[in-house]
Amino acid sequence: MSLRLMPTFRAMLAEADRPLAGMWVSSGSPLVAEVCAGSGLDWLLIDMEHGPNGLESVLAQLHAVSAYPTTPVVRVPIGDTVTIKQVLDLGAQNLLVPMVSSAADAADAAAAVRYPPRGRRGVGSALARSARWNRVDDYLTDADEHVSLFVQIETIEGVEAAGEIAATDGVDGVFVGPSDLAASMGLLGQQTHPDVVDAAHRAFAAVRAAAKPVGVNAFDPAAAQAHLESGASFVLVGADVSLLARGSEALAARWSSAANRDRASY
Repeated sequence: MSLRLMPTFRAMLAEADRPLAGMWVSSGSPLVAEVCAGSGLDWLLIDMEHGPNGLESVLAQLHAVSAYPTTPVVRVPIGDTVTIKQVLDLGAQNLLVPMVSSAADAADAAAAVRYPPRGRRGVGSALARSARWNRVDDYLTDADEHVSLFVQIETIEGVEAAGEIAATDGVDGVFVGPSDLAASMGLLGQQTHPDVVDAAHRAFAAVRAAAKPVGVNAFDPAAAQAHLESGASFVLVGADVSLLARGSEALAARWSSAANRDRASY
């Protein structure tokens, strides 16, 4: 029996005629991931770096979203060869590697997602969901077509090296993280500070000059729009946990206040 895999995020971006909007899935819940997958958003980022996700929960979320027309990207916690191998073997086709600040960092990540002789990914496709247990024809030969690698620039050093990072063989795109970038610039918590925005946009220009797509995280609609106008072609505009937190707070503000007023009238 022969099976086909879904197109990668790289292919999706190449074919898109508009910016692609996505959201973080940080809860670790397959049910929440499935709810988000049916929202109409273009892509989801399943987060292993700051979310309570391990291999089993990532696998469950990949299962949960697979029936929906959205593309999952998995952010690994670190650019570690073993971790990357395991996440790829789960069937993740699109990876985001955090804290890439140099071309050497980017080359290490690229080597981790490729089989020898071009890389150092361990060979276990017959035992793994990546090749659907050897039901995907020529998976070992064509693995590069089935996997896309995006790297995350989150430091001012990464901004200065953005062009070299983007031009690294095997890197399909770059994602800019304003939160850690702001921290690296001594502006902790100030993602929309003009200096942080300027640094992000300098990175955008360098990545686009290398003919690679660039994305960014921006929950604020005005900030997201400014980033899109400055060259971002994919953006994260929310997170499952943030939506739940802010939504439940709004309910509490509306209804708890009303209940307190009603009780006070007796």
